Amino acid sequence: MKVLVTGGAGYIGSTLVPMLLDKGHNVTVLDRMIYQQTSLLSSCHRESCRIINGDVRNQNLLREEVGKADTIIALAALVGAPLCDLEPETSDAVNRDAIKFISDVKGKDQKLLYPCTNSGYGIGQEGIHCDENSPLNPISRYGRQKVEAEKYILASGEAVSFRLATVFGVSPRMRLDLLVNDFTYRAFYDRFIVLFEAHFKRNYLYIRDAANAFLHGIENYDRMKGNAYNVGLSEANLNKEELCAEIKKQIPDFTYMLSEIGKDPDKRNYIVSNEKIESTGFKAETSLAQGITELKKSFTMIKRKEFANY
Repeated sequence: MKVLVTGGAGYIGSTLVPMLLDKGHNVTVLDRMIYQQTSLLSSCHRESCRIINGDVRNQNLLREEVGKADTIIALAALVGAPLCDLEPETSDAVNRDAIKFISDVKGKDQKLLYPCTNSGYGIGQEGIHCDENSPLNPISRYGRQKVEAEKYILASGEAVSFRLATVFGVSPRMRLDLLVNDFTYRAFYDRFIVLFEAHFKRNYLYIRDAANAFLHGIENYDRMKGNAYNVGLSEANLNKEELCAEIKKQIPDFTYMLSEIGKDPDKRNYIVSNEKIESTGFKAETSLAQGITELKKSFTMIKRKEFANY
């Protein structure tokens, strides 16, 4: 199969692309490499891998590459609320408008898989799991962009959207601004953190499980298309204090304190049901503890704060 992965040199893409190649697919990556990343160097020897340093806002280029593909995995995005607030016009164009354009120009026989975010649920009801029928109430520009793009592509009935939980774990294009990665990094090096609004909950997902969800979506596309699916680790609907307790199990001299004064600018607070995608045969398998162990190993090599989106 010919697979186009926009943003394929990013955090998820750098893990997913080698997995697609290992499955025997011909993969084209379209990425403008804004972080000067070299995360796909180990795939350059593969004849089945093409890498284009290009921008999804270039509609002529995007139209041409979409036309060559059997499957499009639209990962290209400015990810996270802080970055989208810093670059509102660019993030609107990349996170929303480019996705709509792909949906408009692709044919009905082409598969489109899209990563939304379960941050679109915003602030949920205490004790009630958000499922795919729960109201969407995004509280950030990033969340609104992703939700709007998802609504547009699902209206066609010819796409699959994955509402990804907060991803954690090691990638060739590492990110340290994601919550589990960030907290584990701070525990590893600083041994101390102050938590604001520590009761806020969210769901988590290991990065290779996130990549496997896209492989599952390709293989089961006809019965999954037209739908959104929450994708997360069902055992990991945790608040920030509970997350720190998990990290402390592996870094015993890590200390965390709860502050009653400060406010967290990220107001997301919800728990999520992943039953819908699990009913299709997919289940996230890697535990939070396994991910923390992996992160600790990586931090013997990573000692710089450049691995972030802002």
